[in-house]
Amino acid sequence: MNSVALQSGHTLEVERAERLSDADLAELAEATDAAIIEGGGFGWVEPQGRAALERHFRGVLLVPERELFVARLDGHAVGSALLVRPPRNNEAQAFAATLTHAYIAPYARGFGLARRLVGKVEERAAALGHRVLNLDVRETQATAIALFESLGYVHWGTHPYYARVKGQTVAGRFYFKTLEPGRGRATGDLIDGAV
Repeated sequence: MNSVALQSGHTLEVERAERLSDADLAELAEATDAAIIEGGGFGWVEPQGRAALERHFRGVLLVPERELFVARLDGHAVGSALLVRPPRNNEAQAFAATLTHAYIAPYARGFGLARRLVGKVEERAAALGHRVLNLDVRETQATAIALFESLGYVHWGTHPYYARVKGQTVAGRFYFKTLEPGRGRATGDLIDGAV
């Protein structure tokens, strides 16, 4: 876990979580519900409450193809993201992984934690040998779209009937980013020259 102390006195950390304390679970539940209420793209559109979200996060830690990353502000869990790897029986797509459920609670935004969180997921995906990271986001999430595009994610398509939110059909935007490994052949050399 790398932590950075800001001039403002705040400390930022992003870690890959292998276990969560009761305090972590409570803080993640609060942060998740806050992001959902604000319109975040966690997938839920209504707050789920502490018990349901604690079960969710405990369950995430049990799935071998999922890795949970937790963002912390001054030691408190304020957001998370999932790295989802293809199952072992999907050799054809083993070079790609998915970034999903990335969010920072509204009360912890503006410190650069979202960039740091996405960066850690990208680093881990590349370290595991993935050459492409995919993600999708509702078109109504302008802040998330701006973040991903500023980080080099390429918009490749839009699904017009992606989600239903509060009685409205919302389109979804699909993105990818190629990743460079720490060693070995460049990604462009392996993916038919695609960049």
